[in-house]
Amino acid sequence: MSEEYELVIIGGGISGASLLYTVANFTDIENVALIEKEDEIAAINSHHTNNSQTLHFGDIETNYSLEKAEEVKEGAELLAGYLENVDSDREMHSKRSKMVLAVGDEEVDKLDARYHDEGFGDLFPKLEPIGREEIAEHEPAVVEGRDPNKELLALQTPDGYTVDYGQTSKSFVDDVRDDSGVDVFTGTEVKDIKETDDGFDIWTDEGSFSADTTVVAAGSHSLQIAQEMGYAEHLSLLPVAGSFFLADDLLNGKVYTLQMKKLPFAAVHGDADVHDDSITRFGPTAKLVPALERGRISTVNDFFDVFGLRASAFLSYANILADRVLLPYVLQNLVYDLPEVGKRSFLPHVQKVVPNVDASDIDRAKGYGGVRPQIVNTRKKSLEMGEAKIVEDDIIYNITPSPGASTCLKNAMRDTHQIVEFLDGDYEFDEESFRSETIDNFPRA
Repeated sequence: MSEEYELVIIGGGISGASLLYTVANFTDIENVALIEKEDEIAAINSHHTNNSQTLHFGDIETNYSLEKAEEVKEGAELLAGYLENVDSDREMHSKRSKMVLAVGDEEVDKLDARYHDEGFGDLFPKLEPIGREEIAEHEPAVVEGRDPNKELLALQTPDGYTVDYGQTSKSFVDDVRDDSGVDVFTGTEVKDIKETDDGFDIWTDEGSFSADTTVVAAGSHSLQIAQEMGYAEHLSLLPVAGSFFLADDLLNGKVYTLQMKKLPFAAVHGDADVHDDSITRFGPTAKLVPALERGRISTVNDFFDVFGLRASAFLSYANILADRVLLPYVLQNLVYDLPEVGKRSFLPHVQKVVPNVDASDIDRAKGYGGVRPQIVNTRKKSLEMGEAKIVEDDIIYNITPSPGASTCLKNAMRDTHQIVEFLDGDYEFDEESFRSETIDNFPRA
C-alpha cells in the first residue's frame, strides 16, 4: 500500500529542505513528504566542506550582469533574513566584511566602471569603493608585501555572509519535521517514478509513495530523473568538481578577485571558515569529472546516462571546450591536483589575494569539494549558465549549480506558487508571512 501525499519532494539538500520548510509553514497543504537517499540531510553538495560557504548577493561577483545581480540579490536577502531571524548565536553562519579586489590599472578601471557606470553602486547601497589604506584596515594581509606602485581598488560591503548550508538545510527540516502531515524519509533511494492519471507513483528501496505533485531537487541527478521520464532530452551536463586549498587565518573576511567574463566558474577567492577562525580557504579550482557526485564511482554511470553518448552531446562538448579561454583554463585546473606541482601552480592565485604567502603556507584541503553540474544545451551546443528548472505537468525538476544555495528560498517561493497552481488552487501560499520570517529580517542600514 502506497503512502499518499499531496506533495513529495525528492532530495534533502538545501533546495529540497528549503521547499519543505516553505510549503509546511506557509501553505495549507496537508500532507507532504521529503525523500533523501543519504542517511543524513544535506550530506553531499550542501555539506559545509563541499562548497565555498558563500552567500552570493551579486555585489562582488564580477561575472554577473546587472540583471543577474538583481535576480540573485533578492534570493540572498531572503536567506540572510532567515539566518538573522533564527541563528542569532551564529551557529550556522557568520557575518564579516567582504570585497572584490582589483590589482593594476586595467582591473581598477574595470571595477571603477562597474561601480559608477554600470549601476552596481546604485543596486547595492552598502557597497563602497575603497583604496589601499582602507583595504589595509579591513584586510592587512592583502596589502602587506605588495608593490606600493601597484594601483589597488576594492568594492567592500559588510554583507559578507559565510553560511554552513548543511546546517541550514537541517534547520529547515527540523523546523517542520514534527508537524502533523510532514514526513521525512532519509536513507531512502528513489528507484523509479511513473506518471499516473492522478499524479505520480514513486518507488523506493524502502517502499512506495503516491503524490499529486512532485518536485525533484536531487542536484545533478534531477536531469537524470527527468530524462528517464522522457523530458529535457536536449540537455546534458558538464560536471565541474571544485576543490580548495587551506592556509592559516590570513583573512578576516571574504576577498574575491575579478572574474574572467567568459568563464562560468567562480574566480579564486579567499574566505574565512564559517566554523573555524584559524582557517582561510582559497579556491575553488574547477576540474571536469565524468561523475555526478565527487568521489563516488557509482555515479560515473549516472553521468553517462545523462550524457547519452549522443552525437549532439559530443559536438556540444567539442564546441564548448574548443573555446580559447575555456580550454586553457580547464587544462590548467587539472594540474592543481598534482602533488606539490599543483600547489605551486595554484600559488600565484593565492598571492594575488595575499602577496606574502609562499607554497609552504598552503595545503590541499583533503576531503573538501563537490560537483556543480553546468547545463549543456545540445541544440545550441553551448553552456547555459546558472540554475535550471524543468517544469512539466504537475512535476518540477530543479538542477541547481551556483548560486542555487544562495537563492534556495527564492526558488522555494517560486516553486510553492507553482505547486499551488498544480493543485488546482485548492490551497493557498501565505507569501506575506513567508517574507515576514525571512527577508523582512535582513538588515538594510
